[in-house]
Amino acid sequence: MDFSVVNWLAVIVAAVVAWVLGAVWYMGLSKPWMKAAKLDPATMKRSAVPFIVSFIAELIMALVLTLVVGAITGGEPNPIAGLLFGFVLWLGFIATTLSVNHRYEGFGWFLTLIDAGHWLGVMLIMGAVIGWFGAPAAPAG
Repeated sequence: MDFSVVNWLAVIVAAVVAWVLGAVWYMGLSKPWMKAAKLDPATMKRSAVPFIVSFIAELIMALVLTLVVGAITGGEPNPIAGLLFGFVLWLGFIATTLSVNHRYEGFGWFLTLIDAGHWLGVMLIMGAVIGWFGAPAAPAG
C-alpha cells in the first residue's frame, strides 16, 4: 500500500466536511428518519459516542478513498476521479450493505433511502475534496 499518495490535509478536510454534511442531513430528516428507524425520541439516551464514532469512521473512509483514487490515478487524484470512485464504492459497498442489513433488521425502504442518500453525499463530497486537493506536495530536495 502506497501511503505516499495520501494528502493528509485532504483526508482531514474530507472527513470534517462529510461529518458536517451528516449533521445537516440528519437534522433536516430527523423526524422521518426516527420514524423509519422505529425510534422514540422520548426513550433515547443522549450521548456523544455516535458522533465521535462517525467522525473516526469518516476519517478511515477518507483515507481508504484517497488510497483507491491515488492508486487508480497513478498518484494524481482529480475531482472527477474522486467523484467517480466515491460513487462506485458507495454503490458497490455502502448501498448494498445498507439494503441487506435493513432487510434483515426489518426496516422499510424509506430508512434505506435516507441512510443511503446520506452516505452517497458523504462519498461524493469526500471524493471531490480528495480530488480537488490533489496529490501531496513533493518533499523539497
